[in-house]
Amino acid sequence: MKEKIQIDKLQYERLLLEKGYRYVAGVDEVGRGPLAGPVVCAAVIMPLDENDLIVGVDDSKKISEKKREKLSEEIKQKALSYSIFEVSEKEIDEINILQATRKGMREALLALSIPPDVVLTDGNMTLDIPFPQKSIVHGDALSYSIGAASIIAKVYRDKLMDEYAKTYPMYAFDRNKGYGTAVHINAIKEYGICPIHRKTFTKKF
Repeated sequence: MKEKIQIDKLQYERLLLEKGYRYVAGVDEVGRGPLAGPVVCAAVIMPLDENDLIVGVDDSKKISEKKREKLSEEIKQKALSYSIFEVSEKEIDEINILQATRKGMREALLALSIPPDVVLTDGNMTLDIPFPQKSIVHGDALSYSIGAASIIAKVYRDKLMDEYAKTYPMYAFDRNKGYGTAVHINAIKEYGICPIHRKTFTKKF
């Protein structure tokens, strides 16, 4: 049997703490790919003492919905500071998804009640922010702080899409969260688009 390699989720944070940084913020986005709804960005500064760590923090996509919701509450309670910022589908159409994501991450970081000493971002994203930053590819799976941000962003956006499903039931947003599933695409072909669809993402339908 192949042994599962345990990833040290604090490897990046530890290096930064050793360099004298105190407040390390993780930032991540959820919802870059969907055809509908906003992109949601979350920033979080977690206590990084071994005794304060929340077990189970990982890339939000790898965790079951029930566990994610439980972790999200725990993260928000334990965080030294956190913030969530959404960029609407209308603005995504105006400035494109990459710029919308950059804006969302920046605003989430600027809204933190504690200014971070350094920021860890997921992916390969350089942000226009007044803090030192380091981007980590697959950061939501490799960094505790980014993983925590990805969880609260995903739970927030999923709940938002569940609410939209009540207003626009034909698209089954509660099941697809706005992503382009067959059911969703067929509904667009049948009913057209609704006010929360991204026009630049749905042109081909």
